[in-house]
Amino acid sequence: TGKTLGYLAPATLWAEKNGGTVWISTYTRTLQHQIADELTRLYPDANTRASKVVIRKGRENYLCLLNLEEALAQMPGRPRHATALGLMARWAGATRDGDLTGSSFPAWLLDLLGRGQTVGLADRRGECIHAACTHYNRCFVEKSIRGAKRADIVVTNHALVMVQAAYGGKDDRRTPTRYVFDEGHHVFDAADSAFSAYLSGREAAELRHWVRGAEDGRRGRARGLKRRLEDIVAGDDNALADIEAALEAARALPGQGWENRLSSSQPLGSGETFFMHLRAALYLRVSDPDSLYDLQCELYPAPDNVVAAARDFGSALATLAVPLTRLINWLVKYLDDNADQLDSSQRARIEGAIRGLELRAGGPLGAWQTMLADVDGGARDGFVDWMQIDRMDGQDRDVGLARHWLDPTIPFAHSVLDTAHGVTITSATLQDYAAPRQTTDLAITDDSGNAVTATNMAGKPPHDGWQSAIALTGAAHMDHAAMRVSFSSPFDYANQTRILVVNDLDRDRPEATASAMAALMIAAGGGGLGLFTAIRRLRAVYPALASRLEAAELPLYAQHIDQMNLQTLLAMFREDPESCLLGTDAVRDGIDVPG
Repeated sequence: TGKTLGYLAPATLWAEKNGGTVWISTYTRTLQHQIADELTRLYPDANTRASKVVIRKGRENYLCLLNLEEALAQMPGRPRHATALGLMARWAGATRDGDLTGSSFPAWLLDLLGRGQTVGLADRRGECIHAACTHYNRCFVEKSIRGAKRADIVVTNHALVMVQAAYGGKDDRRTPTRYVFDEGHHVFDAADSAFSAYLSGREAAELRHWVRGAEDGRRGRARGLKRRLEDIVAGDDNALADIEAALEAARALPGQGWENRLSSSQPLGSGETFFMHLRAALYLRVSDPDSLYDLQCELYPAPDNVVAAARDFGSALATLAVPLTRLINWLVKYLDDNADQLDSSQRARIEGAIRGLELRAGGPLGAWQTMLADVDGGARDGFVDWMQIDRMDGQDRDVGLARHWLDPTIPFAHSVLDTAHGVTITSATLQDYAAPRQTTDLAITDDSGNAVTATNMAGKPPHDGWQSAIALTGAAHMDHAAMRVSFSSPFDYANQTRILVVNDLDRDRPEATASAMAALMIAAGGGGLGLFTAIRRLRAVYPALASRLEAAELPLYAQHIDQMNLQTLLAMFREDPESCLLGTDAVRDGIDVPG
């Protein structure tokens, strides 16, 4: 609709004139890379572009060089991994950003080599040791963080912006102050996810792993709290005692094999006991326990055994939080007391350790204690709680207690909007349709002092179509009114688009759906994107549709059918204008396919 150039032009100009940084946030990775590609027109020189434009993502998106080093060191005993690790090593030497989800990484490697020795080499467990790592100066994540502090434009995603605003950068003078949120209609969903809490068996087991490290004697990087901090706190008996206390308290969390122990009703520790009773209570309350999909049900009023188990587990988490909090305070004091003796790498390592502890002790751990305390008292105002079992292919994978804000834009407004100097939220679909209204012209002066005119279609509330937009973006929680402007698209959609509504089809017959889709795709000469709301329906329609398109010599690719990841399928779909693609509704988000 022309939005991208509409905000890139003023954002880049502002950054250039003021020597500042504008963060452009999207909901999908695909749009991130489209924006970065669009900026190549402004910065055609690769070196200039690398200094002016930085893509920021979460750590789980980047290759961890320490993980790669340790995997290579174990290769003599695991020769079957040699090919995969050799290719990853070659890619690591050639890539500029180490982005495993970016355009520089050949996504088809996942299909050939599997995830374990490719994207599995990312840091997904929060085990980064920061400046203590021998690869710190070459780390792809740290490189993107450093680059973002100097760049004019940082292209990132909603989730990272919200998590960073909520948990990080509170004392950082370089905390972003100017944002552009594209795909603004997804801000509510992103906030709902970022500011929620999930106390589950898997999450609790991950916390135990983070505190205690590997307990099964296996290979792999599993540095516990002691290995990460012992050389920093060496010589201080109180800090060492706090580490030991945290290691002991973490025994209450689910350990290796907890899933099997829950199924056999043989839990170890207060954590596993709580999840066992929670799982049993959920099964008693759901109407279809054999469902292939996730199970959810109301928590309140909680059964007596769940209340008792929650009380014990909450006490255990409080016992764990005490030494972790004391360690944070010790590290902060150590940093201040030795400011003139620490070099930049030592300071960075200690600051990284503090951030890691705060993310655990002040983030999920604190929320979990509150959730467990509320199990007996009932629902807390402003939140909704429920029990949940996560399933995959009809098998239980996790069980837990979920808490979400009823209005997640409240924490979004507090964490992001209130602290920013300027925020633009843009979307092609955020504003509701409103009846035609009188427009006014805005007199605007361009950079050269010439008067130009823009049309203001914002109108006046309450009948201007902006009510949903204000509610979904957090603007309702600001202490002043947000500026609202809408513009007509420069494209003639009325004459360039056709919408056909088919209402005489027997949707219970996959063959009928396949026949109708085939007719449309063949008439269009290919280039069709078929979207399904359920994987089961996609698989049912695929055989008949594939045979019809094959007869017409049109290639057909399908998510969940072809043994290729989505990025590979999308790349093939883009390359062949006659090909067609089937996928779930999420496939369409952020896709830019000519035609």
